[in-house]
Amino acid sequence: MKITINVNEDVKDIEVSISCSRLTPEIEKLLATLRILDKQLMARKGDEIYVLDVSKVIYLESVDRKTFIYTRDEVYESGLKLYELEQQLYECGFFRASKSCVIQIKYIKSLKTDINRKVRVTLENGEQIIVSRQYAEELKKKLGVK
Repeated sequence: MKITINVNEDVKDIEVSISCSRLTPEIEKLLATLRILDKQLMARKGDEIYVLDVSKVIYLESVDRKTFIYTRDEVYESGLKLYELEQQLYECGFFRASKSCVIQIKYIKSLKTDINRKVRVTLENGEQIIVSRQYAEELKKKLGVK
């Protein structure tokens, strides 16, 4: 892979250009990372690739080594691992809820203390997610709840 960076003070907007013989999973991963910087995610549904606005993502879930992205009405699949998305979306208000789930805090509707110090979170779309003990205290701290 050859990387070229041209620094020019006259350039007003950043432009990234990728030249390749074909679109590979590695290039799709690179594009996904770049889109996150611009608050967008690349995701697949069926045989189509979608560009999703990060603000519309309610939560992310890993099931059988696949990462799914949930919006209000749709479910998409990401080529990135859950921990990669978590790292890139942390500054956008996302929070690790369990080993297999990351939620966007702004979509939390209510919290309920569950058994064994776990927390049951109800999201605005009605989904209920269990926040494991490992992450429950940090979530409460982030939300200012005792």
